[in-house]
Amino acid sequence: MTDLAPVHRALLSVSDKTGLVELGQALSDRGVELLSTGGSAKALRDAGLVVKDVADVTGFPEMMDGRVKTLHPGVHGGLLGLRDNDQHMAAMTAHGIKPIDLLVVNLYPFEETVAKDADYDTCIENIDIGGPAMIRAAAKNHAFVNVVVDVEDYQPLLDELAANDGQTTYAFRQRLALTAYARTGAYDAAVSSWMADALNEQAPRRRAVAGKLAQTLRYGENPHQNAAFYVDGSNRPGVATATQLQGKELSYNNINDTDAAFELVSEFLPQDGPACAIIKHANPCGVARGETLKDAYMRAFDCDRTSAFGGIIALNSTLDGETAEEICNIFTEVVIAPGAHQDAKDIFAKKKNLRLLTTPGLANPAESGLMLRQVSGGYLVQDKDNGRLDLSDLKVVTKRAPTDQELADMLFAWRVAKHVKSNAIVYVKDGATVGVGAGQMSRVDSCRIAARKSQDMAEALGLAAPLTRGSVVASDAFFPFADGLLTAAEAGATAVIQPGGSMRDDEVIAAADEAGLAMVMTGMRHFRH
Repeated sequence: MTDLAPVHRALLSVSDKTGLVELGQALSDRGVELLSTGGSAKALRDAGLVVKDVADVTGFPEMMDGRVKTLHPGVHGGLLGLRDNDQHMAAMTAHGIKPIDLLVVNLYPFEETVAKDADYDTCIENIDIGGPAMIRAAAKNHAFVNVVVDVEDYQPLLDELAANDGQTTYAFRQRLALTAYARTGAYDAAVSSWMADALNEQAPRRRAVAGKLAQTLRYGENPHQNAAFYVDGSNRPGVATATQLQGKELSYNNINDTDAAFELVSEFLPQDGPACAIIKHANPCGVARGETLKDAYMRAFDCDRTSAFGGIIALNSTLDGETAEEICNIFTEVVIAPGAHQDAKDIFAKKKNLRLLTTPGLANPAESGLMLRQVSGGYLVQDKDNGRLDLSDLKVVTKRAPTDQELADMLFAWRVAKHVKSNAIVYVKDGATVGVGAGQMSRVDSCRIAARKSQDMAEALGLAAPLTRGSVVASDAFFPFADGLLTAAEAGATAVIQPGGSMRDDEVIAAADEAGLAMVMTGMRHFRH
């Protein structure tokens, strides 16, 4: 094997025809013989290029609706034959097999077909067989063969040929092979994941996951950690599909926190009014509705102004100039919203480091999906927490029933608590968080921290009393003892929403009755570890 390998003969068979004609023309100009099939061959011929049909190589016509066309020794022998192996070359000569030096294949659009909610039979028809087989063969023989599976590699290939007088280097072919195997791996993962869903197989024997590189990152959570961002092709509105309009590149922590912020604000539909969520270290430090978007932002900001500094802001409706002006009064890392008015863009343009991301809409909080978490030696897989309740799902368990305002605030608090790290405690008053306690080992401590934050803000804002007075409180899981509930009551909470299900529920209910609290149970838990 030599480092440089010439390209004399190329097979081009692509589903995505982007850039195909230009590539074919450039190869033809270098004297490369073009082989092709079906629509790819037609596109090349329509551009005036000389193309040889694969059927002329195999001696068989395309058949079975195109299912059988390249699965033949004339193709695979040309891809797999070792050029420096005398026996291989003798076999190729004996059977009239010519080497294929370049394979350009992109696969049937299976992922796109699934994304369109196509029926089972249509999805099955869009599973490529010949393409992956050829890709794997060419990638295995990268000592001599180039395999291109992505349109974005067309120009690097042409640059490589230009730099080496119609040849490619071994290192280049290695990189192409790596990309090729990753592509077939991702394709198989998409097929197997779809089939598991189609068959309602919740725990298939083997689970494959894949992603496509969106961007490399300067580092991970810390400077000594390498990191990159991959997308899974699901096209869910959020950080993975957003358009960045300005600001420096997102960091690992920015992406993680922006995802948390947008998933939270998507709980609140714009038709029910503007909403804003401010996130710091993947936890909400303020969430609120308002009469206007600016009002929603200010109310969220007033929950914990200290933590909001350097945070992530997510909005449930189009960013306007008035809100943008207010946001610019403090340092903010990222703002994400389903659109932005031009005046808002102009205002943000003065803050060059402030990232502005826009999405095509909100995420659907009720949509199903999978969540993965790595552990040593494997990973955990679970359904995405798409649990969502409305007022009719709440069960009043105390002597005093909550008022309509308390009920509205409890439901608001419950939707926020779903996005707070356990143990989670959320105080809400009039559609805005007024205290958030997150991630403590003791639920009592979460209650105390949330109340203390509210007290600190009351002092900062010159209020006579903390806003927890007259608030409602949500707990992401049951109160195992009455002490957490009583701590919330001491902070001024008048109503409680919690899952229930503790062995001491009766004790907790009795404590609520004694304190004059209204309490509802959801029957649903929202642990977020």
